[in-house]
Amino acid sequence: MSPVSTAEPLAEVQSPEAAAASPPQPLPGETGEPSRGGFFWGSLRRWWSRWKQKLRLETQLLFVATLVVSLVVSSFTFWAVSTVQQDARFNEARFGRDLGLLLAANVAPLIAEDRIGQVAQLSRQYFESTSSIRYLLYADPEGNIYYGIPFSNQEVKTSLSLTRRIQLPDNRPPAEGQPLVRAHLTPAGRVTDIFVGIYHQGRFLGTLGLGINPNPALVRSTQLAREVAIGVFLAVWVLAILGAVVNALTITYPIKALVKGVQEITKGNFKQRIDLPFGGELAQLIDSFNEMAERLQSYEEQNIEELAAAKAKLETLVFSIVDAAILLDAEFRVLLLNPAASRMFGWEGEPVLGKPLPELLPEDLRQQLARPLMQIARGDQEAEEIRVNLSGPTKRVIRILLSPVSDPRRQNLKGIVMTVQDITREVELNEAKAQFISNISHELRTPLFSIKSFIETLYEYGEQMSPEERLDYLEIANRETDRLTRLVNDVLDLSRLESGKQYHFEAVDIAAVIEQTLRTHHLQARDKGIQLRKFVDPDLPLVWGNYDLLLQVMTNLLGNALKFTPSGGLVTVHAHPVVQADGSPQAVRVAVADTGIGIAPEDQERIFDRFFRVENRVHTLEGTGLGLAIVRNILEKHHTRICLESKLEQGSTFWFDLHLYTENGPLEFAAQPGETDPPSCRWREDSRHTHQS
Repeated sequence: MSPVSTAEPLAEVQSPEAAAASPPQPLPGETGEPSRGGFFWGSLRRWWSRWKQKLRLETQLLFVATLVVSLVVSSFTFWAVSTVQQDARFNEARFGRDLGLLLAANVAPLIAEDRIGQVAQLSRQYFESTSSIRYLLYADPEGNIYYGIPFSNQEVKTSLSLTRRIQLPDNRPPAEGQPLVRAHLTPAGRVTDIFVGIYHQGRFLGTLGLGINPNPALVRSTQLAREVAIGVFLAVWVLAILGAVVNALTITYPIKALVKGVQEITKGNFKQRIDLPFGGELAQLIDSFNEMAERLQSYEEQNIEELAAAKAKLETLVFSIVDAAILLDAEFRVLLLNPAASRMFGWEGEPVLGKPLPELLPEDLRQQLARPLMQIARGDQEAEEIRVNLSGPTKRVIRILLSPVSDPRRQNLKGIVMTVQDITREVELNEAKAQFISNISHELRTPLFSIKSFIETLYEYGEQMSPEERLDYLEIANRETDRLTRLVNDVLDLSRLESGKQYHFEAVDIAAVIEQTLRTHHLQARDKGIQLRKFVDPDLPLVWGNYDLLLQVMTNLLGNALKFTPSGGLVTVHAHPVVQADGSPQAVRVAVADTGIGIAPEDQERIFDRFFRVENRVHTLEGTGLGLAIVRNILEKHHTRICLESKLEQGSTFWFDLHLYTENGPLEFAAQPGETDPPSCRWREDSRHTHQS
């Protein structure tokens, strides 16, 4: 099997590809006029561009065919070498068995007579007669080697003293006429081991071991065939690698460019374009891809503009909502929130977007939202409204509406809209209204019942009663009528104040307002045994206000002071100017102080709310809970506020500052009451300029 035969087909297969890759040579007689030459070269280039694509495809087919043929040839070569090697091994084994049987038959009589020297001489002749014998060994029946070739003469003389043992296959002696065969590898090559039993007249005398070398010529030819087969195989794979490189640089390059372009488009990069000089179907495919990318880019720009406009509208709408609004994704992470939500939960200035909502909420709110959020995420519930009472830092009542955001098919959850309303004021108003209805019903029913009872008594038994009794009944009915009138007037006054009615403000002498109020309540204070005093500066400037409204303020404050001060107590009215650092007046401060039961700190924040009555907690005096609410509303119309300082069982002090009157309107405060700590809303003994009357 000649190695040239495996190389020649390779040369024949490669020749078409080499011919295709080689540039065309100019044909004789092509020189002519420039116009005709340019047309010819243009036609030639177009023809070459068309056929270049076809040759590439044919080259691929030839490459595959070359690869298949080369693999078949290599496989056949390896099969042939393996077959020859198997035949050679069989011949070597057969030669070794025949030689071993012949030698064993010749030395058996000598060994039986213990003529070892003649055995050695005969064995040496056999060993030197052929180069196929690698070694000769003689072992006794126990397997101890007593003679072997090659050995030195000295070793032959002392061969009876050798102690080495022969290793037989399966550790059993060979039967008569049935040698044992095995093979082993040595640094010098493969050796076939033949073990022949030495028998003389049926008696086992020992074992003869022969080592047979392989045929050198056969070994060389086999090695050469193997090397040729390996060379062919390597050449095939080198050709395959070269073909893969060529394929990557030619055919697969535009395909890879298209794949990369498609991947970029899937990522949203619609600016991707492919610019490769290819013709045929590849050129049409590349042009179609570029046109598709251009259209997608145009659509994307239009969609981005529309989405940006829609997003701006949505954000404007969300940010303009008074209630807190939060948009979550399917994993409860915050996607969008409006300023109201940041203010409500104290997230202003913090990086909230992208964080899980449960990690941002207070513990009590997190526990109450866990179940509704999971139900909406699983699709068990469309929407849910919950009401939560927050404990701190400020107590609030909020209403939360959870609504899912799904895809158009309503199959997959895209997010959750969370709307939060602070209904603390609403709850308080509802509670206050309920309390007011209960109180006003009770307060109205009591005088109406009294009036009706006494009038019925007078109507039925008036002729039987004395004039004094009739007068006493009429006095009680009149007092109850006045009480009923006050209740109705309080409600009407508050309603009128909150209706936005415009009042006329002018210069008012606050000392006259205080004097009229004291005259009105003088008898009430005397009847209850309460001292009524005033401390009014004699040179009070005129204030900007409404006389009737200020009179109502003083009436309500003084009436409350008398109502909640026990017999023997003291009620004082103070009025003095508040001066600036240079001594010029900036306001007039009016205060009503008592030594009554006082107001608890937890009630002082709500004492000016509508319908709120402290007396429900500490006593049972009549009232609607509207007096101080009316006071606060009137003073707000005067651009000021009512202030309070009170301690339980020690008394209370209500005061307010009034603007000074000028021709251009009210004189603004140097410091707005309530906006600074002292002295706007704090009554200080050392700042009084008092005059007792």
